Amino acid sequence: MREKVYVGLVHYPVYNKNNDIVATSVTNFDIHDISRTCRTYDIENYFIITPLDAQKELTGRIIGFWQEGCGIEFNKNRNEAFEHTRLMDSIEDCIKKITEKEGKEPRIITTSAKTFPNSVSYKELSSEIYDDENPYFLLFGTGWGLTDEIMEMSYKILNPIRGKTEYNHLSVRSAVSIILDRLFGDN
Repeated sequence: MREKVYVGLVHYPVYNKNNDIVATSVTNFDIHDISRTCRTYDIENYFIITPLDAQKELTGRIIGFWQEGCGIEFNKNRNEAFEHTRLMDSIEDCIKKITEKEGKEPRIITTSAKTFPNSVSYKELSSEIYDDENPYFLLFGTGWGLTDEIMEMSYKILNPIRGKTEYNHLSVRSAVSIILDRLFGDN
């Protein structure tokens, strides 16, 4: 059932380029662009996941501007995009919220620029989600990717997005758009 799909953008725990576990900064582009993409593909909720108070305050102010402030009148489309965007402290809090709403734990799908033994094609996962009653929670990492601990939580891992070159370092907002279109677009 494609109406039980959730997206999480993980800012902690993720790796930096030295393979240290860090918290990354929330970016204005990711707040806006991923909210708009999730609204376009009718995602139940887009969770921005960060435990950092300063990041939560800034992100909350940006979202609030479009939901409660002058932004409502300035751009109603942006207001609509933010209706399903939520700020959360952790992946576990998201899972709890989804479980409370859906009555069962979501199946965790992670994304990576690498291939794993439980990697799955977009076509296969799209068909599965369409035929399944379970909720699905798609996790996207920032920085240099999701930690091994998160990857181990995965029910399945989506195949990497591959272009025509060896270069493979898309912005997360581009990856979210491509992946949601491959899974839920009008193909």
